Amino acid sequence: MVSKALSKTSKIPLADIEHLFQILSKANPNPKTELEFNSPYTLLVAVVLSAQATDVSVNKATKTLFQTASTPEAMVTLGIPKIKQHIKTIGLYNTKAENVYKLSQILIDTHNSGVPEDRKQLEALPGVGRKTANVVMNEAFGVPTIAVDTHIFRVGNRTGLAPGKTPDVVEKELLRRVPEKWKKGAHHWLILHGRYICKARKPECSACSISHLCRFKDKILS
Repeated sequence: MVSKALSKTSKIPLADIEHLFQILSKANPNPKTELEFNSPYTLLVAVVLSAQATDVSVNKATKTLFQTASTPEAMVTLGIPKIKQHIKTIGLYNTKAENVYKLSQILIDTHNSGVPEDRKQLEALPGVGRKTANVVMNEAFGVPTIAVDTHIFRVGNRTGLAPGKTPDVVEKELLRRVPEKWKKGAHHWLILHGRYICKARKPECSACSISHLCRFKDKILS
């Protein structure tokens, strides 16, 4: 649940949202995930592993995992015990190893070893929820989805860009309020902004390029 302070933040006017994304896009014209992958399949696996884990820790684990198994067939051949050995430094690795194995088998059996572009088919895979499906659809297939993680949830509420009490509400508000031409990159711009500037405990408002548009009442400007 979002705090009362955030829930009372006024919304950024629609007219200012265009300017906000112009600023973010100028600083980073081609935003992309910080997860390392080389195919829709390895992206899917990396995003499943990233739940409650940092991208840095996932990249360290998948560096050796993907050298050994970068296809559903190779992952199934590797087996759950060996998958666990590769990802044991990541939180919840036991469950994640089982999910990666199971989803790989389903991709072989049901999708001719490919990653489906359809949301319902993605969400039917073990370990894949709406956020993961959104990331895969956006990054692998260019669909203008916006995956709301903790960073985007915070930025959406704190700035007044898309206030909402749940991730689903924030997602719906973002899809409604973000201009169409910015939707493909919005997910990445907002995650990166939340990760490096609009931090949870101490936002770096003095270094923020969109602070003049932000509706956060307790800005830290020194």
